[in-house]
Amino acid sequence: MDINLARIFGIVISAVFVNNFVLSRFLGICPFIGISKKLDIALGMGISMTFVVTMSSLITWPFYHYILVPYHLEYLNIISFILIIACFVQLVEIFVRKFNPILYKALGIYLPLITCNCVVLFVTLLNIQNQLTYLESIVQGFSAGLGFGMALILMTSIRERLEMAKIPSCLNGAPIAFIIAGLMSLAFLGFSGLIVE
Repeated sequence: MDINLARIFGIVISAVFVNNFVLSRFLGICPFIGISKKLDIALGMGISMTFVVTMSSLITWPFYHYILVPYHLEYLNIISFILIIACFVQLVEIFVRKFNPILYKALGIYLPLITCNCVVLFVTLLNIQNQLTYLESIVQGFSAGLGFGMALILMTSIRERLEMAKIPSCLNGAPIAFIIAGLMSLAFLGFSGLIVE
């Protein structure tokens, strides 16, 4: 198998910085805004998301190419991918509940919501649409999770600093979070080299 390291590196940089699924494509905003209040919780969510996206990419690519395509069942890709993602989220939920009950309680509803998080499904579908190889699909899944985790940790760090700042009461909570998200998104657009006229 021929591995193109430049292409792999390009996929990593693209998924983490240039086309960050949260800050450039605006996917997965619900946990991004909801979880980004404490750093340890954000770190746990980032690790969970990275695991689920990577493992989903690892399984959905061969499932699509070796089961759906030979039997001409490509139209079932969304349903089957959602089922695969749901299985991995259940594994993560069981693992976190057993080994870190505090994190499990802190993540609350957001952990099972990874199942329907559009980032996970979008990455698996994008792997197929862009005709990535198996290795490239896994790398994109892992990089998308890293990008999500990085954006979440950056957002949490900023929000923790703002806890000590004097901001108008009308901006407390979600309003300031959306303003920060917008500014972060503008900053990440700089990685894409867009020229605004």
